[in-house]
Amino acid sequence: MHEGVAAYVLGVLDEDEHEAFERHLDTCPSCQAELKELADVPGRLDELKHLPSASEDDPPMSMSR
Repeated sequence: MHEGVAAYVLGVLDEDEHEAFERHLDTCPSCQAELKELADVPGRLDELKHLPSASEDDPPMSMSR
């Protein structure tokens, strides 16, 4: 995996890095494929923010027997 793909998808590249990666992306089928695979990651991460989190008051999850 090209680390630039993940950084690009997550929006953490600065403007120069972003532009450079987009130029690279235009000519790299491997990164294009990775981008398609990771495209929904930001949305999924955002969904996790809205899930209720476990608190200390919640009983621990037990394993089924």
